[in-house]
Amino acid sequence: MYEWWKGCVIYQIYPRSFQDTSGNGIGDLKGIIQRLDYISNLGVDAIWLSPVFESPMEDMGYDVSNYQEIDPLFGDLDDFDLLLEKAHSLGLKVIIDQVLSHSSDQHPYFLESRSDSKNEKSDWYVWADPKEDGSPPNNWLSIFGGGGWEWDTSRKQYYLHNFLKSQPDLNYHNPNVRKWILSIVEFWLKKGVDGFRLDTVNYYYHDSSLRDNPASERREEILVNPYYMQEHKYSINRPENLEFIKKLRTLLDQYKDKMMVGEISNIDLQAKYTSGEDKLHMAYSFELLRKDFSPSHIKGCLEHFYELAPNGYPCWSFSNHDVIRHVSRWSDLAYSSEDFAKLTASILLSLRGSICIYQGEELGQLQTDIEFHELTDPPGIKFWPKDKGRDGCRTPMVWEGNERLGGFSESKSWLPIKKEQLQRSVDSQIDDKNSVLSFYQKLIDFRKNNREFLEGELAFTFYDDRSLVLRRTHKNTQTDCYFNLSKDDLEFDNISSQVDFTSIQNKARLKDKKLYLGPNGFAFLKVLT
Repeated sequence: MYEWWKGCVIYQIYPRSFQDTSGNGIGDLKGIIQRLDYISNLGVDAIWLSPVFESPMEDMGYDVSNYQEIDPLFGDLDDFDLLLEKAHSLGLKVIIDQVLSHSSDQHPYFLESRSDSKNEKSDWYVWADPKEDGSPPNNWLSIFGGGGWEWDTSRKQYYLHNFLKSQPDLNYHNPNVRKWILSIVEFWLKKGVDGFRLDTVNYYYHDSSLRDNPASERREEILVNPYYMQEHKYSINRPENLEFIKKLRTLLDQYKDKMMVGEISNIDLQAKYTSGEDKLHMAYSFELLRKDFSPSHIKGCLEHFYELAPNGYPCWSFSNHDVIRHVSRWSDLAYSSEDFAKLTASILLSLRGSICIYQGEELGQLQTDIEFHELTDPPGIKFWPKDKGRDGCRTPMVWEGNERLGGFSESKSWLPIKKEQLQRSVDSQIDDKNSVLSFYQKLIDFRKNNREFLEGELAFTFYDDRSLVLRRTHKNTQTDCYFNLSKDDLEFDNISSQVDFTSIQNKARLKDKKLYLGPNGFAFLKVLT
């Protein structure tokens, strides 16, 4: 069976911020269509679209009110069909976001469910009576702050929400809910999409007994969000979850060349949800999306995954729409932002598994400094100023550096585009052979044309607190990848005379069996046979 997703490079598009063609300051499907040639020329294999479905946009589309319609902000189903057609004509696969753990509180099914306790949809969401003192049924919390239960005056019950109160959780213990969810996925399969990114894929089921979550031993994040003071043993991560994933897999296996990639919290779950041939095709966790970027951490993450799931398949990324852009997040390690952007790209695309890059990453784009009055993201508003939320990584794509709005829109933009972002534009980099953008193109092409990076084995041959060396092998080919994660000059001894530089290098020099790497330097050395 053709498994196109193995080793692929996915380009994540945040539609609100990619290209506006209507002048309302919000990106749309026609804008994506307009820019598909750019994405194709980058050399990636697939695009992932963050949600474009009908939504009140309380959580920017991750609160769906109609799963089978496009929100007018983005266009309509005809626009989606045109996008699908053009992407496929360019050889690009299309992956769409599916937010299946919860809906919007404006979804017709929730409106019906909350009307009383006896209607046809009354058990489609998670409802519970209050305790005798009127308090919520248990101690479950919302990841967006506060309790995970909201009182509803119509039903005189609480409903569960793991995120905003406007995002009520669906009740997967109800077989009719499961059947409906499968029909939604099949609708888009019949449309011709190639895959699904499953939002919060470990959140589908809850403990039907509503047992209290125990306290967590983790304490590093409690000053910002008390959610992390709990071990979420009963509110999420339930064993029934995997059984439903198997049903999703059975559905997808009825269609040719389709895949699922799940969003999951940690590597243990990443391995658990991808092991075997009956669950997710691949998953990504947040382990490489956090603050730690030490050589030991990178090595530990990959080795831990493959130890737990030797035949499982990961998807690795350094940035996405939920976290601080990585060139900013790890800036303490950067000699210059451009050098560091190239270094991190070379590490990411040398890893075993599939790769996801986030729009603007290929420009070395930085986190935008958002002021409080500019915020739209609910967690940012809730936890300001310790946590400024996700708006800073979601600001619009910069196509033209000399335009006030970066070529994104003609009249306005839903989030500000600031001077620092305008300095990293497509038009200033596309013809510059030394730019971050040109390097991404070269790196992606290199990965595609060297089988050891697509399907070969990975081994770490050296690491310390400043450097990392990994080896990719496939049949009779071998490439050794040297990375300097520091601002210092480094040297590596005992380099074989039977190696040669590849095109993937920066600040590297080979002399007398020694490899010299400047600050944030790197080199891919091909072993000669």
